[in-house]
Amino acid sequence: MADDNGQGAPAEVAVPLAVKTSDLPVRVASALAMLVIAGAALWAGGRWLDLFIAVVVLVAFGEFLRLVLKAVAAPAARVFGGLAGALYMGLAGLLLTRLPTGMIVAIIGAVIFVDTFAYFIGRAIGGPKIAPRISPSKTWAGLLGGIAGASLWVAFWVYIVAKALNGVSPWTFGGHDALVILAGGTAIAVCAQAGDFFESWLKRRAGVKDSSNLLPGHGGVFDRIDGMIPVVLLAGLVFGWPA
Repeated sequence: MADDNGQGAPAEVAVPLAVKTSDLPVRVASALAMLVIAGAALWAGGRWLDLFIAVVVLVAFGEFLRLVLKAVAAPAARVFGGLAGALYMGLAGLLLTRLPTGMIVAIIGAVIFVDTFAYFIGRAIGGPKIAPRISPSKTWAGLLGGIAGASLWVAFWVYIVAKALNGVSPWTFGGHDALVILAGGTAIAVCAQAGDFFESWLKRRAGVKDSSNLLPGHGGVFDRIDGMIPVVLLAGLVFGWPA
């Protein structure tokens, strides 16, 4: 395939795994700090949790608007993008305030497992890219890793957590249940990756690497929750809007 100058595309240079994961300590430390803050909000519950969700959504929406303003110049497109983003993030945030704490933890855990497995497996194996023009780091191996991670989390939540909370697991581990878990893990991973791709596309249009530099090693708040938003909406679609 030719590049913009008509020359053949240069061969891809293999990058050692140690270089690929050089930012890992900063990412881990920042992630732990975020987990502590989110955990405290979940533990406090009630208005504190609602306030935490509202702050996260508002900050992420502000970063989203910044990307939209950089990505498009037409006033009508900017207005449409802002309204679409408000609906997209607002519905997810409102749904989170209505969900039980256990379901919120399940969603957060599922997205963390998707990101973690996709990160390590994708970087360790490499291979064909899903959409290199949108997100050069996303590979099919990473997506499969994300599916595996989400499926493991769903299995853990159903057979360990649900049993601990209710005294009995809602399922007995059999072939049908395994297929349901795999289907659920696939849906979660695909939705999470779709959220990542959407933000990556928007950032490329805006010509920026991160939505902001608020979170060391992770960019902005939108960078951190981009995959969680569609998973929250998926939960609302599957389980229905809570009363």
